[in-house]
Amino acid sequence: MALRHALAAATTYSDAAKAALVERLAHRPIDEDQRAAHGFAWIATTVAALEAVLDWLDAGNDTNPLDTKLASLAFAESVAQLVGGLPMGQNEIVRPADLGISTAARALGDACADLLVADHTTTRAEIAAALAEGQWPSETLHASDLDAIRGQFRRFTEAEIIPHAHRWHLANALIPDATVEAMAELGTFGVCIPDEYGGLGLGKLVMCIVTEELSRGWIGAGSLGTRSEIAGELIAMGGTDAQKAAWLPKIASGDILPTAVFTEPDVGSDLGALQTRARRTDDGWIIDGAKTWITHAARSDLMTLLARTLPDAKGYAGLSMLLVPKPRGTEAAPFPAAGMSGSEIEVLGYRGMREYALQFDAMAAPADALLGGVEGQGFKQLMRTFEGARIQTAARAVGVARRAIELGLDYALGRRQFGRSIMAFPRVSDKIAMSLVDFVMARELSYAAARAKDGGKRCDIEAGMAKLFAARAAWANADAALQIHGGNGYALEYEVSRILCDARILNIFEGAAEIQAQVIARGLVERRN
Repeated sequence: MALRHALAAATTYSDAAKAALVERLAHRPIDEDQRAAHGFAWIATTVAALEAVLDWLDAGNDTNPLDTKLASLAFAESVAQLVGGLPMGQNEIVRPADLGISTAARALGDACADLLVADHTTTRAEIAAALAEGQWPSETLHASDLDAIRGQFRRFTEAEIIPHAHRWHLANALIPDATVEAMAELGTFGVCIPDEYGGLGLGKLVMCIVTEELSRGWIGAGSLGTRSEIAGELIAMGGTDAQKAAWLPKIASGDILPTAVFTEPDVGSDLGALQTRARRTDDGWIIDGAKTWITHAARSDLMTLLARTLPDAKGYAGLSMLLVPKPRGTEAAPFPAAGMSGSEIEVLGYRGMREYALQFDAMAAPADALLGGVEGQGFKQLMRTFEGARIQTAARAVGVARRAIELGLDYALGRRQFGRSIMAFPRVSDKIAMSLVDFVMARELSYAAARAKDGGKRCDIEAGMAKLFAARAAWANADAALQIHGGNGYALEYEVSRILCDARILNIFEGAAEIQAQVIARGLVERRN
């Protein structure tokens, strides 16, 4: 099969890039050679996405002709980028010479010459025409229960999220309580919480489906469950029996809405530099310090708070995770808890929960707040949730990427210029076709990471790849959809303006793209076999 041959050649090229990077890092630290290291990460991620697409195509068994066309275009474009220049950002292109692998690039080009010299104009046009007729590439997961879950959440999103999301966004409104309650009834907040604690006891693949469908309606809706996912995983994996019994059923039911309180001013990804302190007293804990970029802080009931409890221990060793209950705030009194105050950070997008800077001034936490009952384990406990959180972020990006296609397609079909629909112009239809390619590659890479996690494998690299690729796809698709809208896309009244703002954050939170690339490169270099 031509695509399998191309994948083998691309894998050989990725191996050559890895060998070249290993050689370079023998002479200098990775921080001094980030362009080469991150370039390799993007190469490896692209090859992993192609592998996921080929697995998807094989699973479909030629039941949807659109799938084959889309996979062929994905391979043609991706191989061309691997050989000629792979975008790491809008103005950062990694080229074979950056890693000293120009010979390997020529070998890849020779092995995939048929893909590279072919004219794919017709393929792009056929893909766009199929979309215009209402055809989409296969999305079945070949399991009736999984497909039923997707259908359930898609219907909910169509009825309860999409008709209202843009109005909520423009008003900077919180997701209405009634909508949150309806999401809870569907099991949104307990997808991965064990069934003995009232959750659904399902895996990360189901989490991806749920998150993708909700995020398609509004990233705020898809992200609301992220805090429950993080808190639930922290407690399920690291909590005492009493903490699991006390918190997990309420999180699963939606009675308790958690918030993750980790980031601090001027710290970002350097969690070892956190300064918020928590000291033990006879009655419990006293918390002092500042946190920032805390999502959904006001209307939450429980904070999973990372603080320094061992001041004499350096770096990560002094950090502990606390489960800190708080009264739910209101519009009039967002932070009614004694010793806690906050101010809203106004943002371009990613609304519906609101972002806050928080200040703790002798805020009290109960004696049993220490997660697991052991100090100094906070960073390790948090690290165990990163895989799931990044897979879920990739799923959010996939949902946003799909919505961008839908909006761009709908506008292109309805907008007429020079006597015909603008969908008739190749520069418009090409954008839609290539957006679909990126969407499917991102989706299948995310599912592959979720399956690895569900299989019990360590998948920090796979999760990072999924997040890295899907975030780029969401931004590229949103940008293309807005461009199709022309000047109207820049108007706040059009939904695509929100999609662009929402897509932009995906390359930043849960580990910025540069951090993801660093993690991927370092992890693959250390994984020598």
